[in-house]
Amino acid sequence: MSQQHPVRSTGSPPARPDASMSLLNNVMDHALDDGYAEASARREAEGGGLPRTLRAKLGLAAGLVLAAAVVTVGAAEARISAPVVAKERQELIDRIEAETSAADRLEQDVEKIRDEVGERQRKVLEQHGGDQAELVALLSGATPVRGPGVKLVVDDAKDTEQGGGGPRESSGFSDTGRVRDRDMQRIVNGLWESGAEAVAINGQRLTSLSAIRAAGDAILVDNKPLVPPYTVLAVGDGQRLSTAFQDSADGQYLHALQENFGIRTSISAEAEVRLPAAPSLIVRTAVPRGAGAAKATGQATADTGKGTS
Repeated sequence: MSQQHPVRSTGSPPARPDASMSLLNNVMDHALDDGYAEASARREAEGGGLPRTLRAKLGLAAGLVLAAAVVTVGAAEARISAPVVAKERQELIDRIEAETSAADRLEQDVEKIRDEVGERQRKVLEQHGGDQAELVALLSGATPVRGPGVKLVVDDAKDTEQGGGGPRESSGFSDTGRVRDRDMQRIVNGLWESGAEAVAINGQRLTSLSAIRAAGDAILVDNKPLVPPYTVLAVGDGQRLSTAFQDSADGQYLHALQENFGIRTSISAEAEVRLPAAPSLIVRTAVPRGAGAAKATGQATADTGKGTS
């Protein structure tokens, strides 16, 4: 009995390897959509491509012309208004210069009158100061003085920024290298306590009624701003005054500023220092109402004039 071999079925062809990518094949085979193809063929058949391109070019040209017209009009208006703006600017500059000159003249008049008043006050103080007229004139700053003393220079730390910030701005001590008004107050008070007879800062004579304050970063002495370095001159026994100040609490405070915050200081005894007179004098004299009233109440009336007692 003969054995028949199995017969293979030939009913369907084998599957393509890319049968699962039918969508991708469709896109690749029909890269141009049928609708686009038909529209392109219709435009070519009608011959309408050139006129449409021409209209686009004409529209672009019209837009450029309009933009150029706008720029031209703006430039023309700017050219017309430029002389007016320049004239107004020049008028403003002239007014500022005129007002500045007027302010300078007034300041000169004030300084002149202040000098005249100060000179008359000094003469009156010398005439009516009695036996202690010279001492009163010295303490009040009514006259310039010279003699042995010390020279103390205080300056901000190197590369100190303007503005500050930190605890030194709001509380007791310093985390910056700037010299503050309270530093100068302590320095001056330390010199007075160490035996100074007269003190000046950057040529500004101090009296018992002088005020050292701050306005921003500037230090004011009797409302006049000073700039660093601050040169403090004090009349007195130079070597003794220098030693007494450096050993005092205020001298140690200045030394701490130098060591901890880089503030630069130098002090030296001088054979002679010269201090100008105070620019203005304020004298307050107390006169009792009566011997009995003064003994009973201890009250007195103050007659304010110029100078110091």
